[in-house]
Amino acid sequence: MSTAAPHSSSDPLVVITGASSGIGQALAARFARAGYRLALVARRTAEMQAWADAQGLGATRCQIYGADVADIDSMVAAGQACLDAQGVPDVVIANAGISVGMDTAERGDIDVMARTFALNNTGLAATFHPFVIPMIERGGGALVGIGSVAAIRGLPGHGAYCASKAAVVAYCESLRGELRSSGVAVVTLLPGYVDTPLTRQNRYSMPFLMTADDFADRAFRAIRARVSYRVIPWQMGVVAKLLRLLPNPVFDRLLAGRPRKHRQGEKVSSG
Repeated sequence: MSTAAPHSSSDPLVVITGASSGIGQALAARFARAGYRLALVARRTAEMQAWADAQGLGATRCQIYGADVADIDSMVAAGQACLDAQGVPDVVIANAGISVGMDTAERGDIDVMARTFALNNTGLAATFHPFVIPMIERGGGALVGIGSVAAIRGLPGHGAYCASKAAVVAYCESLRGELRSSGVAVVTLLPGYVDTPLTRQNRYSMPFLMTADDFADRAFRAIRARVSYRVIPWQMGVVAKLLRLLPNPVFDRLLAGRPRKHRQGEKVSSG
């Protein structure tokens, strides 16, 4: 349990979506250690509250907001509630998202794709929306989009996920240009493979696998430095750039026969 002194409203504030597990929870812990107040957003509010209680984070240091990131009105309401209760955040991290395989030949997977875009893309914009004008008026802050190294090339069976994460990169780039002279930074982070309950189900090799805590520490430093774009870890960025340079026929042959991500409802092997 944390023994840090209680924080006041003058302490910096970070908003994190998808904070009930995995990367989001690791980011919350890292920012809490750095002295930030937390505004945590997810559907599983009981799990977030249990985690906050276990960390010794009282109401002055951590507020929980229940919202469905795929529901625009839900996210806007959560953002407004945060502004009313805790003030204008210094950092907003749009971390929530889903990763699931798909097969375009399957009708149900088109619905999966729509849900993926609703969470990973529209949900990201809805996360930022309530804070853009208050941050501009204050003249500072950082909006952080969590993409993926999967944004760099499309992988067989990963169409929805790769496309959605490529859209995160393009959207954040557009937003960065729009806010260039406002004092509000836009940071795009592309994780490689991170050890979480979801990635443990993958049936393919995951080079340069890192822990969620390791990713959170590197992400924290990148956000504090206001970098515009970073792949974490850097080794995965090198691999991704090399894959991007491969001619399509070579890339297609290299990926032929690679195990695909599990589709929604597909039984996960325990082996």
